[in-house]
Amino acid sequence: MHSGATLSDCLMRMAFKLSNLVLLVLSCLQLYVSNPAIASQWAIPLAGNSFRTSPSVGRLPMIGTGESESLLAWKDSAEVFSIYFHVDRAAEIELSLNARVPQGRSHLKFVFDKQTFKKELDGTELREHAIGRIAVAEAGYCRVDLQGLKKSGVLFAEVKDLIVASETNGVTVSFVKSNEGSMFYWGRRGPSVHLRYEVPKDQQCEYAYSEITVPQGYDPIGSYFMANGFSQGYFGIQVNSETERRVLFSVWSPYQTDNPKDIPPDQKIIALDHGPEVQLGEFGNEGSGGQSFLRYPWKAGVRYRFLTQIKPDGKGNTIYSAWFSEADAKQWRLVAKFQRPKTDTYLSGFHSFLENFDPSHGHLERRGHYSNQWVRGVNGTWFECTASRFSVDPTGGNHHRLDFSGGSVDDYFYLRNGGFFNEPVEIGARFSRDTASQRMPMFDIQLLP
Repeated sequence: MHSGATLSDCLMRMAFKLSNLVLLVLSCLQLYVSNPAIASQWAIPLAGNSFRTSPSVGRLPMIGTGESESLLAWKDSAEVFSIYFHVDRAAEIELSLNARVPQGRSHLKFVFDKQTFKKELDGTELREHAIGRIAVAEAGYCRVDLQGLKKSGVLFAEVKDLIVASETNGVTVSFVKSNEGSMFYWGRRGPSVHLRYEVPKDQQCEYAYSEITVPQGYDPIGSYFMANGFSQGYFGIQVNSETERRVLFSVWSPYQTDNPKDIPPDQKIIALDHGPEVQLGEFGNEGSGGQSFLRYPWKAGVRYRFLTQIKPDGKGNTIYSAWFSEADAKQWRLVAKFQRPKTDTYLSGFHSFLENFDPSHGHLERRGHYSNQWVRGVNGTWFECTASRFSVDPTGGNHHRLDFSGGSVDDYFYLRNGGFFNEPVEIGARFSRDTASQRMPMFDIQLLP
């Protein structure tokens, strides 16, 4: 205590200093809350969010194993890799690249919308390299194209992440964040979308009938337009390559496994019959069971019809049969007839879906028009299904991908996925279509091949 100072003087000085300190702290907190220059940052792994888009669609040239070591590494200057992410509002964004150059120096080009950035990279350790600033005009998907221009080493670069930073208040960026649960694979495949049809609740139904038209230009490789789904299997058309398309009909075994070799003999799916040129076999990885397919050059823009029969045999098994043809054809083609053991059921879970099974083509949009759905009761009466409920798999449901949609137009439902479009539909939405009673199934069941 200074000579001559009273206790009250000292207490007043201490109170004054304390009040100034409080004001300083409050001022700093206010500055922190209101200062828009505090940026949020996201690291977007190329292993789960990029695609080779030029000169042709192809596999990603990845090196390393595991989530932390998967790097995009390339040496061809013609290759373009497109990286996708979604922002929920207009935003100003800073882009940078988490990359290394194993040898020498490389010059890279980045394109966003009509903006082009060129960047020189070097350094053998992973680090951030600033690219530039972009303005995202509205909520939706963003695409950044990456290409090598010239290099002095063997590779242009080894790239782990595209770094996105923004000072825009409240902005959210969505993308495939990690490889947990093999999400890089599923994320690049894209979301699968489904329609579950409303059927009469007071009827036992034996047959399911529906039609599909794929719009021209929306049938990329990897597409599966599934028409007649049921609780134990599925039936539809696929695009398997540039030169091969298939009609596919599969039934799951009652034994739960992803390896068909593990199925006990008394729980295997048994093929009872099949049509000409139909191949029979087994499938795994997403459950296991019996599979049949017909190599058939179906075409976009043409309407096809599908018929499935599900009927108990009275001996503890259920028989599943599938027929296919163009909608206006006079004759049906038998695909296959399977016996499922330990099963006693008629039709249940009537649905359709649209999926992509090729991750390299997960950035391309696919659409299917699903129409004229009917079920036939065991009494022989046909009932039209004009209402459905929309759903999506966990890739969409957990916001890894947001490019999924469905709905109805006139007398058909539609499903849409891939392509990174910006018009998602609420999961669980219900749709109704106009009746197509003039196209009621009129063929003779007894004359089916």
